Amino acid sequence: MRLSHTARRRAGAAALMLSLTLSFNVVSLAQTGGRRAPAAGRPTVAGANEFVKQAEQRLARLNLKVSRASWVQENFITEDTELLAAEANEELTAAVTELALAATRFDRLSLPHDTRRKLMLLKLALVAPAPSNPTEREELTKITASLASDYGKGKYCPEGEKGKCLTLSELEPIMAESRDPEELKRAWLGWHSISPPFKAKYARFVELSNKGAREMGFRDTGALWRSNYDMSPEEFAAEMERLWLQVKPLYDSLYTYTRWKLSEKYGRALVREDAPIPAHLLGNMWSQTWGNIYPVLKPERSDPGFDLTKILVGRKTTPQQMVRYGEGFFTSLGLDPLPQTFWERSLFTKPQDREVVCHASAWDVDAQRDVRLKMCIKINAEDFAVVHHELGHNYYQMAYAPQPNLYQNSANDGFHEAVGDAVALSVTPEYLKRIGLIERVPDESADTGLLLRLALDKVAFLPFGYLVDQWRWKVFSGEVKPTDYNRAWWELRTKYQGIAPPAPRSESDFDAGAKYHVPANTPYARYFLAAILQFQFHRALCREAGFTGPLNRCSIYGNKAAGAKLRQMLAMGQSRPWPEALKALTGEERMDATAIIDYFAPLKRWLDEQNARHARQTDAARTAAK
Repeated sequence: MRLSHTARRRAGAAALMLSLTLSFNVVSLAQTGGRRAPAAGRPTVAGANEFVKQAEQRLARLNLKVSRASWVQENFITEDTELLAAEANEELTAAVTELALAATRFDRLSLPHDTRRKLMLLKLALVAPAPSNPTEREELTKITASLASDYGKGKYCPEGEKGKCLTLSELEPIMAESRDPEELKRAWLGWHSISPPFKAKYARFVELSNKGAREMGFRDTGALWRSNYDMSPEEFAAEMERLWLQVKPLYDSLYTYTRWKLSEKYGRALVREDAPIPAHLLGNMWSQTWGNIYPVLKPERSDPGFDLTKILVGRKTTPQQMVRYGEGFFTSLGLDPLPQTFWERSLFTKPQDREVVCHASAWDVDAQRDVRLKMCIKINAEDFAVVHHELGHNYYQMAYAPQPNLYQNSANDGFHEAVGDAVALSVTPEYLKRIGLIERVPDESADTGLLLRLALDKVAFLPFGYLVDQWRWKVFSGEVKPTDYNRAWWELRTKYQGIAPPAPRSESDFDAGAKYHVPANTPYARYFLAAILQFQFHRALCREAGFTGPLNRCSIYGNKAAGAKLRQMLAMGQSRPWPEALKALTGEERMDATAIIDYFAPLKRWLDEQNARHARQTDAARTAAK
């Protein structure tokens, strides 16, 4: 349903995802908008159809109210606007909660496809359904609010430095920029010191959430999450593992190269080539992306031959012109220009007179044509690509706007991000040449550096994107008990990422809780799926465009056939199971990670050559030492 995507795309936003677990003490219709609960009696097909009709009308009104209140709150940050947005969110949350629980009443009926699907989407909208017991509902509400608040207030206060405490936003630049291993270790340990107090509350949250899930007919909360993919929970878990095994050889090549380069940088005493990489050396607090250490890893000849940031600045490009470039990409595919209201109502620059949420986000305020971009645009290469990505969301929103309310979302929760990222993959040197930003496309020798930089974010992320929810599935199922939370977390991180903590850890620690999505109870599998699907989308669109060269050099800019194929899939929204939407775009019914292998094929060859050469040199050195 549109709620889930609206929540995901807003910067203060994960809060609304969290809010689906709040206010469960408000259950009766009389308490949520003055409506009466459905009359008791035997459920009927006609009753189910009418229930869905009224639910969609109600959600449409509440979604519009939330969208407008949240837009004002993020663009005019005051206590009053925050209160108004919170009140609107609470009303929507209560309605979704109530409707999801009421939808179970029709479970045993034989229903038309649309009615059955919409009832399913209603039930799956709850990230953590609360138990029916009022006392337990209230307890869950307090725990979820407390966990989110505690994370948001987290600070590392170094011993002996009275009054000097560091927030995550202050620690992240250290992780990104420092090359002092001791400084990095202090920052890593400092942030991970905030989460041990969360552990007991999180364990209780798991108990209560599981009880609510079981009352809705699911084995546990993890099974509820995995049911959101048009397949059984077991089938989805197997699908995730299958996709991971497809990409593992590419990750292994990148990992091997990264490890020995870090060993050269920091010495074999700190980074052994036969042991996991210490987690604090990868440029990110959670080692989930490694792009910040590209300067340590970059090839000798990595200059692409142009500096897009310098070009944009030199041309005195304005933020609005940056967005016009993005719009031009989509109109070149045959899609409509953005509506005039987009240009009148979007936010492109940070106002001088007030604070706003600057995190880039794409909005569909009225679920029709009132789409907007909210972004404090910087004139640089990164934001040039981000604009294209965000407009991918806006064009998805406009395409599925004619669908009923409960279908106004992406085919599954990985599709929305994948569409935006697939579009960004077409921001190639060839595209830049065609729109007049560069005069010459560099030859393929320049691709290695560009591909390595991208792989350090896209490929390095894959195992982390997989393991976060795998850990939670084990926790929700009871396979991992609270006494083993930290052990299980690091077993998965070592197994999939090949990393280890920079210092010994114990069960007095709760390192999973130092990642926002865990205490905030935000599912994570969508990010793994998006990382896979974006390349599958890109490959299919390039094939439709008739491109036959290296996949990393393809841009679908200007190709109407690719645009028509993309629009067909976008317009389906969530009206059909996602394999049907995938087939509409790609001709394939299964997610397929071989596309990411194809994209990075030139890089993998280079990595394997570098790794083999390093292994020969190492063997020769050992032989000489004997």
